[in-house]
Amino acid sequence: MKALQFSRYGTPDVLELIDAPKPATGHGSALVRVHGASVNPSDVKNVAGHFPQTTLPRIPGRDFSGVVEEGPEAWIGAEVWGTGGDIGFTRDGTHAQYISLPVGALVRKPAALDHAQASAIGVNFVVAWLGVMDYAQLREGETIAVIGVGGGVGGAVTQIAHALGCRVIGIDRHPVDPHSPAGQRIAGFVPFDEHTVTHLRDMSGLSGGVDVVFDSVGGVAFETALGLAKRRGRVVEISATGKRRVDFDVIDFYHNETQLLGADSAKLGVVESAPLMQGVARGFDHGKFEAPVIAHRFALDQAREAYDMVAKGTLGRVVIEP
Repeated sequence: MKALQFSRYGTPDVLELIDAPKPATGHGSALVRVHGASVNPSDVKNVAGHFPQTTLPRIPGRDFSGVVEEGPEAWIGAEVWGTGGDIGFTRDGTHAQYISLPVGALVRKPAALDHAQASAIGVNFVVAWLGVMDYAQLREGETIAVIGVGGGVGGAVTQIAHALGCRVIGIDRHPVDPHSPAGQRIAGFVPFDEHTVTHLRDMSGLSGGVDVVFDSVGGVAFETALGLAKRRGRVVEISATGKRRVDFDVIDFYHNETQLLGADSAKLGVVESAPLMQGVARGFDHGKFEAPVIAHRFALDQAREAYDMVAKGTLGRVVIEP
């Protein structure tokens, strides 16, 4: 099979297109023909050496959508999708024509999504689901503020929260597109600046803060996130943009009885991610979530260009179609 591989860390130039043996399957595993595999910022960071758990040489790629070609009879021909913090890091990933997976990782792809769209869901929706549903335990009728609402994770959080029947306040440095999935689902928008906390608390019914803050920016936004939470509110952190060490008022923090939660989807392997992907799949099957915009599609031999594009930043998702 054709596959992308890196044997040393660096810029996307270290990626090589190789001929690799088709993965072997045995008891408890399945072979999936990859039809779509998105390129995430974490894939670019992985190639650059930001993840110490990665072992080399390695085929990168976390997200995928494809068709089962070998494995249990009940799964042959099934369209499946998935993601994991192990594939592409400690086991070979999805930027190849085939991937071998444990049967426990198999989840049927939503019928409403094509393979390219399905392959661009995993990382964003899994970390959103992990933070919103599992950790913050957001409930119907609550209000959530999403810092970084214009990003992929922020958009996923917004869709999940809106489907729960929650009021969503979007926060970002730039206005959100009102026609985007996030823009259609937010009840209000607040610019991210030194006045963010004041602006939000001036909004109707939010003088005491919000029930949940999902901060997909972190670092430079951390103190703002804490300031948005109402008494006994929950703050979810998934990143550390700009700086990894922060200062905050501990007295205000404990007087407010704020719950601070970290969420890291990279800790979930492809098997552990499967139940979350099943929950997300039900949302798409029931029409609660909207398909992502695929901005660029690349063949496997154009993968360096795909990685370069993600490294520089682009609107919409970037997908490799092996």
